[in-house]
Amino acid sequence: MISVVILGSGNLATHLTQAFLKADAINVTQVYSRNIKSINHLKKKTLITDNLKNLKNADVYIISITDDAIENFSKKLNLNDKLVVHTSGSIPLNSLKGNSFKGVFYPLQTFSKDKSISFKNIPICIESDSNNQLIILDKLAAAISNEVFIIDSKQREKLHLSAVFVNNFVNHLYEIGNSICMQNNVPFEILQPLIKETAKKIIELSPKEAQTGPAKRNDTEIIEKHLTLLTDNQKEIYKLLSASIINTHK
Repeated sequence: MISVVILGSGNLATHLTQAFLKADAINVTQVYSRNIKSINHLKKKTLITDNLKNLKNADVYIISITDDAIENFSKKLNLNDKLVVHTSGSIPLNSLKGNSFKGVFYPLQTFSKDKSISFKNIPICIESDSNNQLIILDKLAAAISNEVFIIDSKQREKLHLSAVFVNNFVNHLYEIGNSICMQNNVPFEILQPLIKETAKKIIELSPKEAQTGPAKRNDTEIIEKHLTLLTDNQKEIYKLLSASIINTHK
């Protein structure tokens, strides 16, 4: 059984804790948060602490906090010869400081604290500065997910960039679409089957093959008509995306 200490109480830390607690091959030894109230609900399931000096012994220590705090936080840990990993998609392995073994345990998914999610099909990208520790991370990831990938820091940086395009930017476009619907008393739910079919289609086709719409057809008449219906900010986004699609499919 792999013992784990989780350092953090945000969205990802919360979901990881829940997944690990359910896994037979993992023992959640302790959860740390500087705000003890945020983890009080775990008292009956594992040990909790708000003091780094009171960390218990474990095989893996998982730092799951904001990206810009990882480096300084890792400096505070005195975990010589232990495996310390972070969960960030954009922070390189060498940002971890100290004399511990270093690694990355990056679940590639969007997480909201109040929305339950299964880890079984979530890709988990792992990396370590030690082959032996990489084996431990592989076992840890395989205990909660069927999709485990060994990805180095440079690859993970580009993967995270891709994720911003397909997740964060796409979701912002959903927000714009929802806003247009609301302003015209049209239920956004009408678009949901289209959203689902588009997502389903790129599993069977490449995104380029799946592209449709007026920009793909270079239908300038429809494009100009759409532009007259948009706010200035929406126009800029529409123009930029349409130009990119036209250029890709010219």
